[in-house]
Amino acid sequence: MRVQLVSPEHVLYEGEADMVIARTLGGGDIAFLRGHAPFVGALATWPVELVLPDRARMRFAVCGGFVEVSGEAVSILSDVAELPDQIDVERARAAKARAEERLQRDPDDAEAAAALRRAEVRLQVAGAA
Repeated sequence: MRVQLVSPEHVLYEGEADMVIARTLGGGDIAFLRGHAPFVGALATWPVELVLPDRARMRFAVCGGFVEVSGEAVSILSDVAELPDQIDVERARAAKARAEERLQRDPDDAEAAAALRRAEVRLQVAGAA
């Protein structure tokens, strides 16, 4: 199936994949295969994984956005998306530390919780978690 993953800055991936795995808000993990029913959903801050025709896997750090499945195409429009080699690991570690510090002072700080989740996803995708 044809897959396109786009952020406001650029197209991160455009090509074929056998499967797309993502996490939707309130819906949990979902895998899209060829012939999937039409679908539109809001994405959680979570890694998106593609299984390519040669069985290789690609992972992206995705922070929000939408996924749409139509016919033989999957489109992911993300607020922020990064490939592993685009992630600044030290910056993500510093962001994680700042968010954890803020959450220690105020466990109900929603912005800090979101920042922590973004940093964790970036580190996980970069292989530095």
